[in-house]
Amino acid sequence: MSVPSSGFDARSYVDSLPSRPGVYRMLDAAGEILYVGKARNLRNRVSSYFQPSNVQPKVLALVAKTASMEVTITNSETEALLLELNLIKKHRPRYNVILRDDKSFPFLRVTTGHDFPRLSLYRGSRREPGRYFGPYPSAGAVREALNQLQKIFRLRDCEDTFFANRSRPCLQYQIGRCTAPCVGRVTQDAYARDVRGVIQVLEGRNDEVNRELAARMEAAAERLEFEEAAKLRDQLRDLRSVQASQIVTADPRHDADVIAVASTGGEYCIALMFVRGGRSLGSTTFFPRAPLAEPHEVLAAFIAQYYAEREPPAEIIVEFEPEERAWLEQSLGARVQRRVRIAASVRGIRARWLAMTQENAAQAAKMRGLARASVAASLEALRAAFDLPRTPERIECFDISHTGGSDTIASCVVFGAEGPLKSEYRRFNIEGVRPGDDYGAMRQALQRRYRRVREGEVPAPDLVLIDGGRGQLGEAARVIEEFGLHGITLIGVAKGPDRRVGQEQLFLLGQDVPTILAPDSGALHLIQRVRDEAHRFAIAGHRRKRAKRHSESILETIPGLGPVKRRELLKQFGGLQGVLRAGVDDFVRIRGLGRQLAEVIYEHLHPGG
Repeated sequence: MSVPSSGFDARSYVDSLPSRPGVYRMLDAAGEILYVGKARNLRNRVSSYFQPSNVQPKVLALVAKTASMEVTITNSETEALLLELNLIKKHRPRYNVILRDDKSFPFLRVTTGHDFPRLSLYRGSRREPGRYFGPYPSAGAVREALNQLQKIFRLRDCEDTFFANRSRPCLQYQIGRCTAPCVGRVTQDAYARDVRGVIQVLEGRNDEVNRELAARMEAAAERLEFEEAAKLRDQLRDLRSVQASQIVTADPRHDADVIAVASTGGEYCIALMFVRGGRSLGSTTFFPRAPLAEPHEVLAAFIAQYYAEREPPAEIIVEFEPEERAWLEQSLGARVQRRVRIAASVRGIRARWLAMTQENAAQAAKMRGLARASVAASLEALRAAFDLPRTPERIECFDISHTGGSDTIASCVVFGAEGPLKSEYRRFNIEGVRPGDDYGAMRQALQRRYRRVREGEVPAPDLVLIDGGRGQLGEAARVIEEFGLHGITLIGVAKGPDRRVGQEQLFLLGQDVPTILAPDSGALHLIQRVRDEAHRFAIAGHRRKRAKRHSESILETIPGLGPVKRRELLKQFGGLQGVLRAGVDDFVRIRGLGRQLAEVIYEHLHPGG
């Protein structure tokens, strides 16, 4: 149901609406969606916008711009919520709370279906067999947990292909982080006990694993196996030390997410703490786009959008009850086929979790504000240093990386008012250019990038930094002119005479003399930061490309070994190093190789061996 954009009569339109669940859309005169909302009762909800007593800033702004409305009637409130989420995700209306959610959270995974299960960091779908623990807020948090658990229980973290082709223990065994099940240094039963201990710890069943280790230690001592008893004593001591450092503990069956909202400078920060097995796994933060929104609206929108594609825990702890609590509980519970509780009034350990999350949100919001102020000051300093007509809001920087002219990679990094925009970084594999021709490589990268700008696929930058001097800058200027782009400032960043930081020569297109800024200049610091990020991003891509080519080039010299079998070798042995460590019998196990080809492979990889 919709109304024309001319002569919008709000009262008549509201009277025509049914008292049923649904989704409404408010549009401007150009037909652009301004806001998407859901309602249990469309007539009551839409009419509330046009009441004289409703003087909320967001409502006044919406009503002033609304030229037409559309509604979709749904069969239930849950269906309305799902439709609202889909429309927000598709149209990203300017007045809705938009969660910039590109985070993928890692898990700890214990594999199943293997005699000696693997403990490892895992990202992606959880459809593969295994036990998953998490989510953790970052890969660093997972690695810290892995490090602690491997030190105590010494489970393997290597790939199955690497495990299957070992003939002697690896470095992990040498440093006491693995029991070397790959070469039979531990029995399957003993390894299974360690696996059970890891799972008990990750499930929060600390008392059980402590009792079991203590009992095994005492039994070993009674059997006069003092060396085994000492190992178990050390294991128990290390485990208790880790448990003592986890000051946040509770019911081991308790899984919860804790959410707090903070605001500073007109921007919202949401902190999210993961509690699994009664202990905190850490927290992360989000900064949604929320123009003119109230805190309760931000919280409700975050819960709906965040859990639209994630499984919610049994309890979601919040600092204040959202207006749509019952609605959200119902929709989340229906999706996962169990009860999901949103709790605002909490006590005891849950209140401590909430206080900690509130502190994290406030601190992150404060640091965000300071960072944005610093970037804004640097951008203004950049405008003043080069007398630009306006302060740049989007900067792109290009760099080239290669080794002796081979494996050339170009990078493009993007900075905005908030700092680096990493989701917009791009790398370009440079092909068809003479080895060592940096000008040609730069020209190709710029053409590929700004063809997309001309076609409207990506926004145009205000400022482009080129890592290089006048030559590279000239190539950039020709490409920008070729694509008919205007209003883009070009600056070449060349190293000074001694190639020392702080002596950079900055070539502004059209100026004969380079600009040299003071070492303490905020503009120079920003340029250095962007240039260094482009350099880092280019080198990382170049190293990966070179490593891949090196792995393939050695195997390409082996007669009778085609590309399919080369890829299979690298896959089965976990890379070139695994292939080099393998023997003839190991190669024979690979389907399609045969002993004759296996011997040829070994001879080529170990000439004279």
